[in-house]
Amino acid sequence: MPRLRIATLSDVPRLQRLVEQSVRTLSEGYYSPSQVESALRYVFGPDTRLIADETYYVIEDAGELAAAGGWSRRLTLYGGDQAKGADDPLLDPAADPARIRAFFVHPSWARRGLGRRLFERCREAAVAAGFGALELMATLPGVPLYRTLGFTAAGPTVAELPDGELLPMVRMSRPLP
Repeated sequence: MPRLRIATLSDVPRLQRLVEQSVRTLSEGYYSPSQVESALRYVFGPDTRLIADETYYVIEDAGELAAAGGWSRRLTLYGGDQAKGADDPLLDPAADPARIRAFFVHPSWARRGLGRRLFERCREAAVAAGFGALELMATLPGVPLYRTLGFTAAGPTVAELPDGELLPMVRMSRPLP
């Protein structure tokens, strides 16, 4: 059984490779190759703030990363280090939803329950931190997973990337018990 653990900064190079493999393969049929490459350059990648906050997890099997994902008590809704500013204030658990962030699965591990396993760890941690709801920005290939996890779509959005590419996504939320 693959092992789930908190990510560390030493995982960042392997996380970068996992993100690239996941996005390039699992986005086929949802995004064009130019959208994928633009998103990898400007949006998708490791968020070291999540790692520092110990709210980002990896699942390993035989020393290889099979999946990664996390949650956040900070304002940023999506994007790796390259997509954020320096300021990322804490949310108020009594008023704000926690964020589900940066889920990536290696293509050879897709549809084997790793996303659900990561989500359950994140959900438990967000509840323990006092949050009453979750929010995320889903990529198009991620929407089916999040729907099965009880999220509802608040509406589609399109991110305009610095090179002019447009990246359709879906803002989603779900209450916590």
